[in-house]
Amino acid sequence: MDPHLEVKFANSPAPITLTEGARIEGYASRFNEVDQGGDQVMPGAYAAALERLKTQGRRVKMLWQHDPSQPIGVWDNLHEDATGLYVSGRILTETRQGGEAAALIAAGALDGLSIGYRTTKSARSDTGGRQLLELDLWEVSLVTFPMLPTARVTPGQKSERTENLHALAQALRQATQQLQCETL
Repeated sequence: MDPHLEVKFANSPAPITLTEGARIEGYASRFNEVDQGGDQVMPGAYAAALERLKTQGRRVKMLWQHDPSQPIGVWDNLHEDATGLYVSGRILTETRQGGEAAALIAAGALDGLSIGYRTTKSARSDTGGRQLLELDLWEVSLVTFPMLPTARVTPGQKSERTENLHALAQALRQATQQLQCETL
C-alpha cells in the first residue's frame, strides 16, 4: 500500500443495504464529525478531487478492505451534499471476493465503509486533530472495522430489501453450485 495513502472508516450501525441485486449506497464520510483518529472532514473537501476524476473520465475504486489487488465493484455515483460524501454502486458478485462481500452484507456480518485518500490541505483543529479541507480521493472500501462510527448507509424499505436479499442469496447459491460442478 502507498505510504502516502490515508484511510478513514465510516461505520453503519445497521447492515449496508443491498438493493437491485448487489447495489449498495450510503455515506462513506460525514462532514464536521471527529473520527476515532481525531480528524474531521470539512464540507467541500472532496469537490476538487471529484471534479478532477470527472474531467479525466476516471472513477473512484471500490475495494475490499483497502486492498488494491481486490476490486469488488464500481461506484456509479459519488457526490458531496450537506451531510457528507454519498456513494452508490454495484458489487460485482461474479468475482469471488465480490460474491463473498455481498453474502456478508446480506447476512449482516459486514457494515462498514472506508475512504482511501491523500490529504492535500488541512488545518489543526482546537481539539488537537486535523480539519481535512481538501482530499485527493482514491477509493472507497467495504470494511469490517470503520473509523467513523456515526456514518450510515441509507436503509432501504424492509420488504424490498428482504426480497432483494433473498434473490441475491439464491443467485449466489446457484453460482456456487455451478462453479463446483464445473470444477469436478
